[in-house]
Amino acid sequence: MAAYTIRESDINLLRQTGVSEDDIGHCVKVAQKALEIAVRCAGGMDMELIARGALFHDLGKSKTHDIEHGKIGAELGKALGLPTAITDIMEKHIRGGLTPDEARELELPVKDYSLKTIEEKIVIYADRLVDIIYDGIVELSKDKEAEDKFVEILTKYPQYGKNEITLRRYIAYHDEIQGLMAKA
Repeated sequence: MAAYTIRESDINLLRQTGVSEDDIGHCVKVAQKALEIAVRCAGGMDMELIARGALFHDLGKSKTHDIEHGKIGAELGKALGLPTAITDIMEKHIRGGLTPDEARELELPVKDYSLKTIEEKIVIYADRLVDIIYDGIVELSKDKEAEDKFVEILTKYPQYGKNEITLRRYIAYHDEIQGLMAKA
């Protein structure tokens, strides 16, 4: 599997669009974690898509930190000429991929935001892990502990699991990705 290096030009693009340094730091950590996870999984994956999807997933936070930052980020990404596969990740990362009913409840455009590809799922999984590792809410002795105790943490701390539907979705991604790692 070919290594992928996060491009400084992509980080600069985040800065130019007004993403805060704190949010850029988060995005870089998510990209690094996503690449690390992908390398540990069996099967050929699009490492550039994983890295850039993770790096740009919070582009919309240049305008808002509200729930519509995924939609806004995807619109900004399209205007910047980012590939559709990347803007899809940006739009769909909210709560790990919403159903049309969930989108309606959250007053987002009603459509299916579900994740289809393993690359999308790895980015969302990495985003959740980075939050757990760096928020300082859960005491961890090492980063791997966030994976080992993922279900327990999401169940115990509602800010990570969000609600029952989202919790089940995150756990399903965890199980699928851990299964790929076990086969590697």
